[in-house]
Amino acid sequence: MDAERDAILRALGPVADGIAATLGSFCEVVVHDFRRPERSVVAIAGSVTGRGVGGAMSEIGMGLLARGDDAADELNYVTRTRDGKLVKSSTMVLRDSTGSVFGALCVNLDLTAVTQAHGVLAELTGVTTAATVPTTTFGDDIDAVVDAVVDAHQLREGRPWAELSRAERLRLFRGLHERGVFAVRRAVPQVAARLGISRASAYNYLAEVRQESTSDGSVPQEG
Repeated sequence: MDAERDAILRALGPVADGIAATLGSFCEVVVHDFRRPERSVVAIAGSVTGRGVGGAMSEIGMGLLARGDDAADELNYVTRTRDGKLVKSSTMVLRDSTGSVFGALCVNLDLTAVTQAHGVLAELTGVTTAATVPTTTFGDDIDAVVDAVVDAHQLREGRPWAELSRAERLRLFRGLHERGVFAVRRAVPQVAARLGISRASAYNYLAEVRQESTSDGSVPQEG
């Protein structure tokens, strides 16, 4: 099965080159291998997010990874990068002959460059208010992506960890689990350090969240 998946990923390299060449300098096409989320980028054409081959997946990719074979294509969503670029993306999941999800083909369009040009405008962007666009971390380092997801979830709680109730702490870990954070190797110690708690506490909260997921009929991800 790995040989089949490797062949599909190799075949998509020229496809990525062709799409990027057709759409121009504001386009980036990325081929991801979900079997190695810390270095999921196996081919990339164009440069919008600043990643290279061997780079890590984003929060969007981790969310797909967490959903496993239930993952579906995510089309025409808009995010903003940490350096301020407005990016419109479509992520198409890759499946092998058994129907198992193992990767993704992602097309990223830099709308910032497009809107600064003259002509390719409202129909392509489909954006009304840029201030409502969520910020997404793209990078070659998976640790930076994990940290960004943890920080975003903690900011939503509005208070430091020490002031959260047990229910609120579990909600934070449940959100991280659903976003696929714990599918990344060494994520639990990293999350613990980011939150300022012990590894044992982090593993206990994660175990409880995974137990909830199992009782709901979903399959827990290994961290």
